[in-house]
Amino acid sequence: MSLPRFMIAAPASGSGKTLVTCGILQALVNRGLRVASFKCGPDYIDPMFHARVIGTRSKNLDTYFVDDPTLRYLFGRTAEQCDVSVIEGVMGFYDGVTFDGTESSSCDVANKIGAPVILLVNARGSSLSSLAVVKGFKEFAPNNIRGVIFNQMSKRVYDALAPKVREMGLEPVGYVPKVTDLVLESRHLGLVLPGEIESLREKLNRLAEVLEGSLDIDLLLRIAGDAPDLEYSAPEVGHVDGKVRIGLADDDTFCFTYEDNVELLERCGAEIVRFSPMRDPALPDVDGIVLSGGYPELHGAELEANRPMLEDIRRKVSEGLPCIAECGGFMYLHGTMQDRDGVDRKMCGVIPGRTWNTGKLCRFGYVTLRPVVDDGVAGGPIEVKGHEFHYWDSESNGEDWEASRKGDTYRCMHDTGTLLAGYPHLYYYSNPDIALAFVRRCAEHRDGRRFDARRT
Repeated sequence: MSLPRFMIAAPASGSGKTLVTCGILQALVNRGLRVASFKCGPDYIDPMFHARVIGTRSKNLDTYFVDDPTLRYLFGRTAEQCDVSVIEGVMGFYDGVTFDGTESSSCDVANKIGAPVILLVNARGSSLSSLAVVKGFKEFAPNNIRGVIFNQMSKRVYDALAPKVREMGLEPVGYVPKVTDLVLESRHLGLVLPGEIESLREKLNRLAEVLEGSLDIDLLLRIAGDAPDLEYSAPEVGHVDGKVRIGLADDDTFCFTYEDNVELLERCGAEIVRFSPMRDPALPDVDGIVLSGGYPELHGAELEANRPMLEDIRRKVSEGLPCIAECGGFMYLHGTMQDRDGVDRKMCGVIPGRTWNTGKLCRFGYVTLRPVVDDGVAGGPIEVKGHEFHYWDSESNGEDWEASRKGDTYRCMHDTGTLLAGYPHLYYYSNPDIALAFVRRCAEHRDGRRFDARRT
């Protein structure tokens, strides 16, 4: 299947990938194209920004989480609905999960989905030396590098270097001048307040106008169109018969949700019902709930003030309503949560104890997770991959699962058989059986009998 696509990658973090990617996405949207965007790695924030502010369909691509056929499916099923797909790389182009290999790097993703790569080189403080960077990256390892964009470069310097880029067999796509007035603050990518969206759109539209003048957007589209055909098929997953309604917390607090997780729950038989723990007075009529991560510490007062919702969740989850709660959702289930101003707020009280700001990053990185209980949500042995990134810690992190990362093994998460709660964010497609098991638990709660899953 023909799926026009390209990746924006860079030699290192801090090269301007996100700013330039957002500007290109906006330029393509402004041309009337249907655009899909993807982010390499486990990050929620850039895809959320792309969807909310730019209005693109945005997803994650991560070769640590999934095998190659699943990666192609997760890309292809979104890309096929659009005219062109733009993939933003992560870290340096060759940087992966180990110091000495490219596994799970941007290069790894690009190779596995056949995406042409545009190397974005930050040329601040250099001119000819930038070409040495390009040459080194092009020759270092097998790759799909097709073109180059120079960031923070003048037109005069770019015009002198472009012919030399062509001599390397690469396409000079253009340059990005210094645009200090159009820089996106890092917090904007994660915390987009409703009143800010229009001003951010205005800023991105001005950036898109700049890039229409300094980049060859038509060339980018030709490179995207030259990408090889990509074949893919949906991986087989289990399905629970009958109507299973699962409530998904979705508001300014609970916004760190992998949309691929939602899609997998639906494939397993769930009807997703979105609700707001901040604003709704009670849970909707559902058979289970998912409390995703997000920013509970920023909205502590609002969450605490909505006592009817807190009491409804406490009572129903304690009585056996199936629930998955991750990171921010886990914090929300605590008896007490310290907010960003250091004020202790009363929360649901499902998890005993307090969660507080340590002032430092507690855990960060990929994890592989396995239950150490036999009667948990999964119903038996299972291995699921996920990611942790949190500054808050808890007096009650849980002991029911074992997490492994880079030689470090530790216990985490509460698993009662109906409640699975902890700091790790799970990526369901790393093992679709976890989604199936949760949907089955919700079906069992709905009508008190065990459902047998069928394969689809």
